[in-house]
Amino acid sequence: MVANTETFSGGLDDVRAFCAVIDLGTVTRAAETLRETKGSVSRRISRLERALGATLLARHPRAVSPTVEGLAFYAKAQESLALLDEAAETARDARNAPSGHLRVTTSMDFGIEVMPEIVVSFRRLYPLITVELLTTDTRLDLATNRIDLALRFAGLDDGDTGYRAALMLEVGIGLYAAPGYLADRPAPVTIDGLTGHDVVLSRERIGATALSLTHRDGRKEQMVARPAIRAGDFATVLRLTLAGGGIGHIPRLVAARAVQSGDLVRVLPDWASDGGALRAVTLAGRELPARVRLFRDHVRGELTRRFTIESVRR
Repeated sequence: MVANTETFSGGLDDVRAFCAVIDLGTVTRAAETLRETKGSVSRRISRLERALGATLLARHPRAVSPTVEGLAFYAKAQESLALLDEAAETARDARNAPSGHLRVTTSMDFGIEVMPEIVVSFRRLYPLITVELLTTDTRLDLATNRIDLALRFAGLDDGDTGYRAALMLEVGIGLYAAPGYLADRPAPVTIDGLTGHDVVLSRERIGATALSLTHRDGRKEQMVARPAIRAGDFATVLRLTLAGGGIGHIPRLVAARAVQSGDLVRVLPDWASDGGALRAVTLAGRELPARVRLFRDHVRGELTRRFTIESVRR
């Protein structure tokens, strides 16, 4: 026995029009319900009959009635349309309702020092949404790793055509030191004064590093820093600075909590380096589910509330 491999090639709206005619009894009433003309509904049914190769309606001068084939098709079509409508409703709920599982990735420093409080406050607002936070400096592929949103301090590469990025915040990098360190070695009052201090930097290169700084008034200076301690990420730079290792070059977002608690002091507060922009990266080509939109907006709101654009830059 050879299986029938033919598939249905008709349009979904044509099927709905046919079912409406059967349900309401006339083409006129079906057209009114569908907000189409009688001619449009009739053309839909004729097109559906051609696609099926069967006559579905018997036409009479004043009415139409389903054929045997039409009744059989109607029974199956109604069942299929109900399942399809249920599936569509489920998809809409996933997009709009604040529930489900959320996978987020960000860098180690931002994930460790900034995100915990934001994630917890988000779950207080939306307890039906579970959150999985992946902290790594590896640039994970969103589709491969089933990630809903990535918080990154870099723009998209030319090849990232499958992603879209929303600007969250412009970030500046300041200079900080622990009060204990400054008790032994007073804070510098000029950029040149940094050369007499131990500097803790997040850099991969070995040897001297050019450090570009911008003043509040727009003036720019560059100094060559020979770091006493070098680390691979800002979270480690923060810990080393808190331990009294020297003056740390740390993003304001990462240092903010330590500054608020008094564990760090801003050094040369009128100067900062450009840290770039924090962006929320998601897959392009589809509307974001509610859980992703709500989380992205919550992160932006929390960052804006705690650190205004100008204060973060400086």
